[in-house]
This record gives sequence, structure tokens and C-alpha cells, in this order.
Amino acid sequence: MLGNFQKSQLRIEIDASAHTIRESLLLPEKFKTWLAMSRLPKEMPTELHPGFEFTSWNGPIPIQHSVDVVGDDCLRLILSQGIDGFHEWYWGEGWVQSRLEGVTVLPLALGHSLNLLSLRQFVAIANQKKV
Repeated sequence: MLGNFQKSQLRIEIDASAHTIRESLLLPEKFKTWLAMSRLPKEMPTELHPGFEFTSWNGPIPIQHSVDVVGDDCLRLILSQGIDGFHEWYWGEGWVQSRLEGVTVLPLALGHSLNLLSLRQFVAIANQKKV
């Protein structure tokens, strides 16, 4: 794999329940909305599960995702092709933490930050619609 080893770990507060955060991360119909910078496949299960694999595209660069672990408060994806590494998510009431590590030519920390900000905005808008 070409590129440099990079890592990024972020934790942010989100005005949402752990259940809402979990749905935003595990339900493709929801994460397709806030992951606007990535092109995702049209055909996906209703919820991510261990063993499921899919490819997203960041511009011309494909990133293969293999769902490794899904729990009540965690998600782990093994990444290959455009990023050789992993992406872990942990969450609880009002917070989400994400760790991304891998070898890539992509600006990992920048994309990681933008994705978490997009998730926070998506959840905030969803919460406003519920009120």
C-alpha cells in the first residue's frame, strides 16, 4: 500500500441518546445521509452486521469495509484498498468516539474530523424534526 501510516482519534459531544447515535452509525439509510463525501453502494442490508462487506468511494479512491464487530455501543470496520487499517466507533449518552488508523495517501485526520462534524449536524437536525 502506498502512503503513510496515519491515525486520528476524536471524541465529541452530541445532543442525542446512545440509541440515536447507534442507529446513525449502523443503519445504512441513515449513515448514507451524513456520509455525504463518500459514495456508498445502493444495495445494503437494513443494519450492518459482522461479516458484511462493502466498498465506498472517496472521489476516485475505493475503500473496502469489512464489518468486524457490532455491539450495543461499538462498531469496528476493517479497511483495505484506499486505506489499509481499521475504524472503530464507541458511543454512549451524548457522546461518540472514533479511532481511525491506517496506511493511505488520503488526508485521514481531515476526513475523520469532517465526518464527525457531519454526524453531529445530522443528529441535531433529526432531533429538531422530532420536537
